Amino acid sequence: MASSGEIGEGDRKLLVAIYHPLAARAERLRAAIEAAGCEALILPPHVNGLRFWSDSCFNLLLINPFLDWQEPSEFVRLMRSIAGSRPLMIVSDQDSFDERMIALGAGADDAVGWTSNLPEVLARIAGLLRRSRIAAGRLGEGELRIDLIDRRVERAGRLIRLPLREFDLLANLARVPDRPLSRAALLKAVWRIDFDPGTNRVEVHMSRLRAKVDRGFDWPMLHTVKGQGYTLRSRPD
Repeated sequence: MASSGEIGEGDRKLLVAIYHPLAARAERLRAAIEAAGCEALILPPHVNGLRFWSDSCFNLLLINPFLDWQEPSEFVRLMRSIAGSRPLMIVSDQDSFDERMIALGAGADDAVGWTSNLPEVLARIAGLLRRSRIAAGRLGEGELRIDLIDRRVERAGRLIRLPLREFDLLANLARVPDRPLSRAALLKAVWRIDFDPGTNRVEVHMSRLRAKVDRGFDWPMLHTVKGQGYTLRSRPD
């Protein structure tokens, strides 16, 4: 992770979402990750709910589940469901073999002690992101296929031509199929806007996207979830 050019998506830095129950240690991880060329986001405490966590369009989730959760393996499994196909990395403050085995057994992609070994942690993050980026060349659920390299979309073997914003909307929804993404999350992921501009740009582009992805097919994949946002369904209701 020596430079953003090595692991970025075009001119966009990859985003690592961080949770550590000790604020000073979360900040230390954030500073190291950003110095190595990524963006970093410190997630709020889980006691306030996990909506912000599931809405965040991160590329890798990095957590320490061992200090404020009765059953760390249960927490890791929960984080696995939030990360979806994106990498999940567990850090242990104690560099404990038992803690690493708990994390890996519960579904983490990697687990490492970090407090005295930041260079290795950063190298492991880079490796996970690099493998994820290669694997992420293609997305798709059911009859939908998305080629992120050629920006090509097919449904049931039929080519669907999409302009840039509509393609990015569809790709972000396809990364977390069957889970709603909020309007705010889509504004941030597609337009890089961290505030509500007071326009209906998401609604307009979603309407155009629906017309191309759903019209003429047997069942709709794109749905509005009241009070939550939009979702891409992987199968008929």
